[in-house]
Amino acid sequence: MWKSILIAGTVLAVVVFGFSLIDSGGEGTISASAELLSLPVDSSGFVRALGPYDWQFPADHGPHPAYQTEWWYYTGNLASADGRRFGFQFTIFRRALTPTVVESPSEWRTNQVYMAHFTVTDAAGNRFYQHQRFSRGGAGLAGATVDPLFRVWLEDWEVAAQDADALWTRITAHAADVAVDLVLEQIKPPALQGDHGLSPKSDAPGSASYYYSLTRLLTEGTVTIGGETYAVSGATWMDHEFSTSALGDNAQGWDWFGLQLDDGRELMLGRIRLIDGGIEPVFGGLLVLADGSTRRLAADDFTVEATGTWRSPHSGAVYPAGWRIRVQTGEDGPLDLVLTPLIADQELTEGFTYWEGAVRITGDVTGYGYVELTGYVGSMNGRF
Repeated sequence: MWKSILIAGTVLAVVVFGFSLIDSGGEGTISASAELLSLPVDSSGFVRALGPYDWQFPADHGPHPAYQTEWWYYTGNLASADGRRFGFQFTIFRRALTPTVVESPSEWRTNQVYMAHFTVTDAAGNRFYQHQRFSRGGAGLAGATVDPLFRVWLEDWEVAAQDADALWTRITAHAADVAVDLVLEQIKPPALQGDHGLSPKSDAPGSASYYYSLTRLLTEGTVTIGGETYAVSGATWMDHEFSTSALGDNAQGWDWFGLQLDDGRELMLGRIRLIDGGIEPVFGGLLVLADGSTRRLAADDFTVEATGTWRSPHSGAVYPAGWRIRVQTGEDGPLDLVLTPLIADQELTEGFTYWEGAVRITGDVTGYGYVELTGYVGSMNGRF
């Protein structure tokens, strides 16, 4: 799952140059104005994902400011005791404007921009709720840390570890019409994507990210919609990626699948769609077994066939809507799965437009998952 393009476009100037970049001693009235600016796309001076990485947890749950872009991504499928189903997405993105911090006595000055997306899918109500926030990484407004515990936040939306090893975390986010308060328990070790965590996106040097997943986080808590609170439980998927200019020049967009199967296995499957209609061959997927061990999947180890389409009444884009997937899992033999969106309209339209939604899995194994679709409203070429 690759999201830094969402920050590489236009954002509110109050995030980047908000409060007029005041070097204030803390007295007087601070005013802010907002206008649209483009973030710089120059990636010189930032570190690139080129070779092996020495993973250290829980330290690597935290930020990696030497890389230009980074995100912490959580998606989950939850249900109440009477079977009412919900999906949620909670993602915080970081983008550095410069590779170094300018020395300043002002706590407002920063070279980091943060953005968050928060969505809830109410399957029974056939409703999709979406919210977006921006902030600067100064004055405590947004940030990421592992000192003393892992925490990433944007104002009062946050993911916060509940113990030193970050085996228990809590997600809290709220808006006027929807809120979540969830506790997540890690039951499997981090699954390193690609080549021991180096995930290539094309064959160009540095066109890669460092990428790991926590593929099954047991989840309990509450979902609140319109003033009514539901006690829920289920499972959450977490992706953490950091990189500098990862996506290749010929990319149109991607289809990403994070699938949690009821037999205890998980699948990450990714297809980078090229401008000429082809599929990027270097990117594939990962099978996580019930015991936490993993098998890397090449691009030709699985096929993805759309079973229908959905035209957005918001953007006019036409997305695939339902999939038949066949995976060669190795010694366990092939796996045939059918994916069906919980509801058709799970398109985010605040800022950048893409489809990200909860799906039900049937076929050889049942389960639930999440699918992300980008590049159906314009190309991603040159934006990541």
